[in-house]
Amino acid sequence: MQRSYSQILKSSALIGGSSVVVILIGIVRTKIMAILLGSAGFGLLGLYSSIVELVVSVAGMGINSSGVRQIAEAAGTGDERRVARTAAVLRRTVIVLGLLGAAFLALFSRQASLMTFGNDDHAWAIALLSLAVLFQLLAGGQGALIQGTRRIGDLARMGVLGALLGALVGIPIAWHLREQGVAPFLVCVAAMSLLVSWWYSRKILVDPPSMTFSEARGEAAELLKFGLAFMASGFLMIGAGYAVRMMLARQVGLEAAGLYAAAWTLGGLYVNFVVQAMGADFYPRLVSVAEDNSQCNRLTDEQSQIGMLLAAPGVCATIVCAPLVIALFYTSEFVGAIETLRWICLGVAMRVITWPMGFIVVAKGRRRLFLAVDFAWAAVNVVLTWLFVGWFGLNGAGMAFFGSYLFHGLIIYPIVLRLTGFSWSRESTRIGLFFVLCVGLVFAGCHFLPSPWAEVTGIGITVSSGMYSLHRLLTSLAEDRLPPKVQRILERLRISHWYPA
Repeated sequence: MQRSYSQILKSSALIGGSSVVVILIGIVRTKIMAILLGSAGFGLLGLYSSIVELVVSVAGMGINSSGVRQIAEAAGTGDERRVARTAAVLRRTVIVLGLLGAAFLALFSRQASLMTFGNDDHAWAIALLSLAVLFQLLAGGQGALIQGTRRIGDLARMGVLGALLGALVGIPIAWHLREQGVAPFLVCVAAMSLLVSWWYSRKILVDPPSMTFSEARGEAAELLKFGLAFMASGFLMIGAGYAVRMMLARQVGLEAAGLYAAAWTLGGLYVNFVVQAMGADFYPRLVSVAEDNSQCNRLTDEQSQIGMLLAAPGVCATIVCAPLVIALFYTSEFVGAIETLRWICLGVAMRVITWPMGFIVVAKGRRRLFLAVDFAWAAVNVVLTWLFVGWFGLNGAGMAFFGSYLFHGLIIYPIVLRLTGFSWSRESTRIGLFFVLCVGLVFAGCHFLPSPWAEVTGIGITVSSGMYSLHRLLTSLAEDRLPPKVQRILERLRISHWYPA
């Protein structure tokens, strides 16, 4: 069987390259928002975002994720009529769900304000966020079509343009209105995402199929059957994040919620492109071979290797450079987020390890099992947060995040072992031990060594992990043909001898 290292790295490069640009845009946007709003205003931004994400998760009914699955299956068989039918039903359904979700949030905005803040002072702002709900759901439907057909380049360009236009339109509003402009800012960002997603989805030429009402209903039922599981999963994950922020706001204060939001944003900044690549390309490919356990396991094993090698230097660098990263992205008000950021990085490291295995359950269509795993993770995350915040304050939320993904790894591995016979190869095991050792040593050094020694040791491990990761990636690619452009770059860097000829 042909290995997929080149395909994994190609999709990771496209998604990762766009993520780098989005990160650069985010640095500017986040820095400006932090200056304009302060820690309390940033906490408000995090809470508003959680409300929107929660409603989108419920109102969307997981249909975007199920749409990716259905379109990927149809595209894998070459059934253009099925692709067109699924696309048409998907587009119509998200319009209905978007309108229902927006109406729900607008009608119950006062109750949402009371539940979140303990008063109804934010009711009008939350009602305005109903537009963000509508725009996000419509944009998600367009993105599902692009992802399901594996147009990874367009998906990458969508992310860049959406972030750029969102910043250009939203920041002036926040500058003019300050905290009163937080809700309009989120609406503008969602509107720009919708505009960009529409622009790229119109390139996918599918002939509108002629369907009877019963055929459309059957197709919609198929989408919703899988969508309900995705919806419940998204609700659990976003709900857990909302609960964490709410507990921090009530037990420690709104500033603590803002610090946690800052640490949360930065914690997954580097490895975000790894996770995005899993969802953007790995998931559709896995769906297309889900019935073949050997190929399913091979793709997952190879994705695990590439994911850990790409993530290792970034996670280590974020841990050791946490004070610099906080200062770069935010202001001196956010210095209290440094230790929380380091704990979240440990959780992010576990997330990189466990996520490829979790996709097996989804690709197999085991909806109840998939939902049970996510429910267990969310429950553990909330319970640990409630305990640890009471004991350790703000840092307890970061500890709970790490603990929840440690728990996720302990349950997902035996599940996929039983489901498909999956187990890490010897090479994946070696890379996994290397990944855990590097991250663990950097984290321990930051806590137990004096500041200068911790920084020197951490930077040394980070550089070493980067060199090792690059060497292993090039060695893996030796089984595939390196693209000519990559070969020329390696020759200019004088490291072409690192990979076998």
